[in-house]
Amino acid sequence: MDDYLTDKEQFERLRQWWSENGWFLIGGLAIGLLALYGYRQYNVYQDSKSESAGMLYEAVKTAVDGGNTAAAETSFEQLRADHPSHAYTYQAALLVARAEVVTAPDKAAEHLRLTMEGTSDPDLAMVARLRLARVLAYREQYDDALKLLEVESPGQFGGRLGEIKGDIYFARGEADAARTAYLEAMVAPGAEFLDRNYLQMKLADLPARPDVPPEVVTEPPAATPPEGAPKTTEEGA
Repeated sequence: MDDYLTDKEQFERLRQWWSENGWFLIGGLAIGLLALYGYRQYNVYQDSKSESAGMLYEAVKTAVDGGNTAAAETSFEQLRADHPSHAYTYQAALLVARAEVVTAPDKAAEHLRLTMEGTSDPDLAMVARLRLARVLAYREQYDDALKLLEVESPGQFGGRLGEIKGDIYFARGEADAARTAYLEAMVAPGAEFLDRNYLQMKLADLPARPDVPPEVVTEPPAATPPEGAPKTTEEGA
């Protein structure tokens, strides 16, 4: 009888606990299920966005490869509007900039700056920075280009950065600065990715560095014979 009462008491306690806490348990379970559903739906949404961005990127690439810059620009602007911070957007910006660097350098610079400042990929940002420096140099904005190349730790891009600096100095007519930049590029990190033969050609095309100028020797003035001295045979002739 005591055991029966004990079980009954335990049942009453369980029922009382459920009446007090059951809704919390049900609510927590419901929240967990909703969170799981939401997470899955978010992944589906992200996959759908990536697929859409990928299709627009391919449209940009196809247009660039086909030489249709106008179509590439149109697809890129749609990609930029629909997916402003997607990785495909920043990669497409590089493609369009490459196609427009001669025909529309202002737009090319804009696209490169977008990638340089927006992407979270440091390597992609550095590629955009180097290409933007070349575009600025092409437009003879040499000071802005050199300022852009003031990077404390370029890492594996050190060689390419040095070569571009040399090209800019050469374009400005600063042969000594160009020579220094080219030589530094040859020993910088990432120098193995450079075309060393082409770099040597650039060095060879620089004006020769002048050595210390030789001492100027002037002919001494002819000595004037003292008054009353006999004339030489040549003078008397």
